[in-house]
Amino acid sequence: MINVGEILQNLWEQSGFASLFAGFAGDGWQNLVMIIIGCGLLYLAIVKKFEPLLLCGIAFGCILSNLPGAGLYNQGLWDSYVNGTPYLVTGEAGEVIRTIEHIHFTDIIHYGGLLDIFYIGVKSSLYPCLIFMGVGAMTDFGPLLSNPKSLLLGAAAQMGVFVAFFGAILLGFTGPEAASIGIIGGADGPTAIFLTSQLASNLLGPIAVAAYSYMALIPLIQPPFMKLLTTKEQRKIKMVQTRNVSKTEKIIFPILVTVFVALLLPDTAPLIGCLMFGNLMKETGVTDRLSDTMQNSLMNIVTILLSTAVGATMTGANFLNVQTLSIVALGVVAFILSTVGGLLGGLVMCKLTRGKVNPLIGSAGVSAVPMAARVSNTVGQKYNPSNFLLMHAMGPNVAGVIGSAIAAGFLLSVFG
Repeated sequence: MINVGEILQNLWEQSGFASLFAGFAGDGWQNLVMIIIGCGLLYLAIVKKFEPLLLCGIAFGCILSNLPGAGLYNQGLWDSYVNGTPYLVTGEAGEVIRTIEHIHFTDIIHYGGLLDIFYIGVKSSLYPCLIFMGVGAMTDFGPLLSNPKSLLLGAAAQMGVFVAFFGAILLGFTGPEAASIGIIGGADGPTAIFLTSQLASNLLGPIAVAAYSYMALIPLIQPPFMKLLTTKEQRKIKMVQTRNVSKTEKIIFPILVTVFVALLLPDTAPLIGCLMFGNLMKETGVTDRLSDTMQNSLMNIVTILLSTAVGATMTGANFLNVQTLSIVALGVVAFILSTVGGLLGGLVMCKLTRGKVNPLIGSAGVSAVPMAARVSNTVGQKYNPSNFLLMHAMGPNVAGVIGSAIAAGFLLSVFG
């Protein structure tokens, strides 16, 4: 005879609801809080349009990994992989079947859930590099080549990375953690994920959310500092049209940059190599199909996998702590100081050229392409409607992409 009551009781005990409510006595409340946070991030992505292509995936990955009993993401596997902590393989009744002293990628595929398998692409740096390949295929380095001095503005805009690094050290973070927090100042999400996954994977969730949130807030964060550090006359400066760049220059540039930067900082080779390979496919004129795939299909697929895998790391234990608040605060400081560094570089260049360079283009030295360049153009046009700074600002903007990758490579070589 079928015992309906027993069947219903077993069904309840095996459900995620039972785990969620039973966990309130311990740390289970964190799951509910993280699910609410995930819904909040979805609101920002859908309603406020804050980096929706990535934030939607991050938010939903966060919700999925915090569903009790689903087993989609297992933090214990990654603790074992990174730190060598013994991992207990348990049965349905919770009994220990096997103890693994140190997990390898093959074990993660065998014992992990869906999001654990997705996360392998983050931990191995595959996804950030493929994203960079797509970014390279969408980037025109012509403005940088026509005005090579703008490379200096991209370098100046990395100031926030290193100031925030020392600030994080003072707050008690380790060197690798401080390096991962500092790179938020580069305003480059894939670079932040690349470096953090290598140096401080336990901070990946909050760092990724902070990096992409501040990128989305560029139109709100940058203009007040642009107005504070420049005069009205400087903001009105019109810049002359830059020279036309030949196709040969555009083809040679990615090859030379790859060889030079990879020899200077070998740890930067994956990011710079993929960035420049994507750009080369765009500029050759004979690989349009490959360039189109990198810009569209590849970018879309990798974005889905990357965002959900990063969101999966946002478990309660990793996210709900004082460290997260510190990372958010240090991240905005890093981003603001990078903006300030670029503007100061623009002011110096304005002075040296006797007013031929509009210092507003310095704020575009952060790596958020092309949003930062658009903000420079928008602010400039408010004070001089006939002023078109977009192409001039694109030089520092694409230089910032290279600069943030070099900064990440330098920090990785020091702490990796």
